[in-house]
Amino acid sequence: MQRELEIVLTRQLTSYLATPAFIVDPDGNLLFYNDPAEALLGHRFDETGEMLAREWATMFAPTNEAGEALPPEELPLLIALRTRLPSHREFWITGLDGTRRHLVVTALPLVGQAGRFLGAIALFWAGAGR
Repeated sequence: MQRELEIVLTRQLTSYLATPAFIVDPDGNLLFYNDPAEALLGHRFDETGEMLAREWATMFAPTNEAGEALPPEELPLLIALRTRLPSHREFWITGLDGTRRHLVVTALPLVGQAGRFLGAIALFWAGAGR
């Protein structure tokens, strides 16, 4: 499948970053996550590959601090897609390796040349765990 140039370049940029990154298309479908994200998500991108939003938004079992499930629409990446504005939140996930991790996530809409909406990117960090 042919991708927009800006998405190809964003994927290339994130592959060089030490910051975990997750890229989705305008429908929220996962296009890529980089090697540093693999360590937090508990699985290599080569093994999961691209996936629909409804799959990845629940696959990592996002929860609040009390362990209560977060609905997908409360995740920063899906908020950035819906509102086309930056979004930020702390939450916990259970990686595909079974490890619970505290994440701090900032999501940004991706807007290409001539204002074309291309999707969104999330940058995240392992939190202190509280």
